Amino acid sequence: MTDAVSPLASPFPAMPMIAGVTPRVARAGYKDWGRCDLTYVELAEGTTVAGVFTRNICCSTEVELGRENVKRGTARALVVNAGNSNAFTGYRGREAVEQIAGQVADHLGCAREDVFVSSTGVIGVPLPKDKAREGVDQALAAEPCSWEEAARTIATTDTFAKGAVATAVVDGRTVTLAAIIKGSGMIAPDMATMLGYIFTDAAVAPAFLQQCLSAANLQTFSCITVDSDTSTSDTVLAFATGKAGNAPLVSFDSPGADAFAAALADVCRQLAHLVVRDGEGARKFIAISVTGAVSDESARRIGLAIANSPLVKTAIAGEDANWGRVVMAVGKAGEPADRDKLSIGFGGIWAARDGLPLADYDEAPVAAHLKGQDVTIEVDLGLGEGRATVWTCDLTHGYISINADYRS
Repeated sequence: MTDAVSPLASPFPAMPMIAGVTPRVARAGYKDWGRCDLTYVELAEGTTVAGVFTRNICCSTEVELGRENVKRGTARALVVNAGNSNAFTGYRGREAVEQIAGQVADHLGCAREDVFVSSTGVIGVPLPKDKAREGVDQALAAEPCSWEEAARTIATTDTFAKGAVATAVVDGRTVTLAAIIKGSGMIAPDMATMLGYIFTDAAVAPAFLQQCLSAANLQTFSCITVDSDTSTSDTVLAFATGKAGNAPLVSFDSPGADAFAAALADVCRQLAHLVVRDGEGARKFIAISVTGAVSDESARRIGLAIANSPLVKTAIAGEDANWGRVVMAVGKAGEPADRDKLSIGFGGIWAARDGLPLADYDEAPVAAHLKGQDVTIEVDLGLGEGRATVWTCDLTHGYISINADYRS
């Protein structure tokens, strides 16, 4: 984590421990920094798992194995390495992951496939197996830690620790969801975040947990962008220990299934927003609302075209109500749009309606809105019922500074 905290930072929430989940941290020394960089989370027997992963074709071994292992639906442990993504490292990278999984599996007496490994950091440097082994040994013997410690340990260029919590009533019992995430740069929707982990004491069948997580992802992690770049390591995993004692959720017909799905979506939305609020160099949190599209998916794509436009993002950074840049981004999205039906607004104030600037448009309140930290852009295409909201941040010189110095 860096020293300068984002002006959009949120305080770490009070997060209870989840029955059947024990986090620990250690210092493997993957980089020359004076903090822990390896997180180990032990999970109770019977824990189910679901996951969503990057679509980057040059993904890491951790992602490849995670995709395969999550199909089993069971998990006993999670190991997260920070400072080295172990991506684009060939057989040496795979050997490191297999070593970690084997080491933990031997300790727990479980299958290697029940041990999930994630790594984040510099691409193209094999994860040092000796440091990984020593770090895992330390973690296995360490005292349990807080969620905030775990969140700080998985971070790289993040400026603040990120966590979220929610509850739901399922089968007459209150179940809790606690989650941590890291992400600041290389954020774009495929599935968009960096590394996120959700833990719940609810009993949830693997297939239904996957259904709920995939649906939540489409409305949250796949609707954020910082810089249009999709990481090689993006992973979000959800673990359900079943310790709450509810009748297992197997479908939306199960008692409390709707409440659980809503709580999971809420946690994912909280996490997604935190990642954008910590966007590298970010000074403004931008919500882009698109309505009147031919479909929800078309609306999402148009929203992302706006959110990924350097011209739009720098205009917001400069607090310039240049709605012409939004028009440009809509037109380049490759989605159905009609110039003469298009409406653009900022902060709930329309600047143009039906393809024309408003004759009585007053830029003063819009300029005042853009001086705030939370900015909204409204786009109505006037074509249909499709709608979507996409979240991004502004683009400042801070982004250049962080990434120019990333490996040093």
